[in-house]
Amino acid sequence: MKKYKVGVIGATGMVGQRFVTLINQHPWFELTEVAASSRSAGRPYSEAVSGRWLMQSPLPDAVGRLIVKCAETDIDEIASNVDFVFSAVDMKKNEIQALEEAYARHECPVVSNNSAHRWTDDVPMVVPEINPEHLEIITAQRARLGTKRGFIAVKSNCSLQSYVPALHPLKDEFKLSKALVCTYQAISGAGKTFETFPDIVDNVIPYIGGEEEKSEQEPLKLWGTIEDGKIVKASSPSITAQCFRVACSDGHMAAVFASFDKKPSKDEILDRWANFSGLPQKLQLPSAPKQFIHYFDEADRPQTKLDRNLENGMAVSVGRLREDTQYDYKFVCLSHNTLRGAAGGAVLLAELLCAQGYMD
Repeated sequence: MKKYKVGVIGATGMVGQRFVTLINQHPWFELTEVAASSRSAGRPYSEAVSGRWLMQSPLPDAVGRLIVKCAETDIDEIASNVDFVFSAVDMKKNEIQALEEAYARHECPVVSNNSAHRWTDDVPMVVPEINPEHLEIITAQRARLGTKRGFIAVKSNCSLQSYVPALHPLKDEFKLSKALVCTYQAISGAGKTFETFPDIVDNVIPYIGGEEEKSEQEPLKLWGTIEDGKIVKASSPSITAQCFRVACSDGHMAAVFASFDKKPSKDEILDRWANFSGLPQKLQLPSAPKQFIHYFDEADRPQTKLDRNLENGMAVSVGRLREDTQYDYKFVCLSHNTLRGAAGGAVLLAELLCAQGYMD
């Protein structure tokens, strides 16, 4: 695999910093451009993040020396120096849409962590193990944009990464009809640490703006179909969700209740989870977990602190599978929200796009 030159726009924020750390040691990617707002532009990256470097690993020296470009005004220069960019900008939705489309029209593919284009009907929103076939819509998107290389691909909301992978292997064979999901989401999902979010200490906040709608609707796009150059969302299953912000640094947990038209046995569910793998595992992509779904037999697992970093934070943990009095089954899921759920999931998506030739 050739080495791809990569840029990160929105590089100074928490997710942008996570991108930087993941790309720095990546076997396929070389970080050559970092961009942010005009406030940070023109300074070395180390200076731009001085006093607000949020990663546990130290800032790599070579990255620290990169001069920050302005994500909005230096598009020509950035696009000419990279094979593609990761987007983690913090702007208004319409501004993000315009900015990402501008990069795409400059023939610079965009792999986005943002929600702005998740419902653009020719932009693939992909969890690589679940719906890699949606990348085929890029042909239609390029035709709309008038580009040869440029396109936008996005990853789904971080909360989905815990429970959708557990439901996916059961959905078609056993006819998943409905699910109730309660998510317990870490503060890093809001770009916060305990130092910057003192109100969360000894607290649970029972509301995250827009999160419940995303948790209910985005799985239906993941499970949708391509029709006439558009991704049409699935009509089922019915999903209802509540989302809570909890006093945890990293890791989103979900309590899941699910019913099926063809109720499986517990052993059938465990077998589907144990044997489920996707295209990333088949292709042996660098960031892909060897075992996507790990099931714990212990009654008190998965636990956020113990299990969020499983397989470099890219695996999904499941436990406490049992029958329910109102739904067929209930269980608990966990994923690392800034790895599998954010930057890591976007890096895995970029690997898949490279492996399938979309970046060439």
